[in-house]
Amino acid sequence: MVKYGKRLAELRGNKSQSEVAKDLGIATSTLGMYETDQRRPKDSVKIAIAQYYGVTVQEIFFDEDCHEKGQ
Repeated sequence: MVKYGKRLAELRGNKSQSEVAKDLGIATSTLGMYETDQRRPKDSVKIAIAQYYGVTVQEIFFDEDCHEKGQ
């Protein structure tokens, strides 16, 4: 299974979890669970997250090469 949490945290950069969660319309604790791989978002949330960061769902949640290289 791809570890997407680290990628989500990297994409968030200097923004706070609460800021990103508010922008996405999800709870801060939910975003925290996504970033620690404790919970996997449903497809509609995956799409919203990808659009928010300007990347593809594939890059965040499914591309093992991207995660392994730290890109």
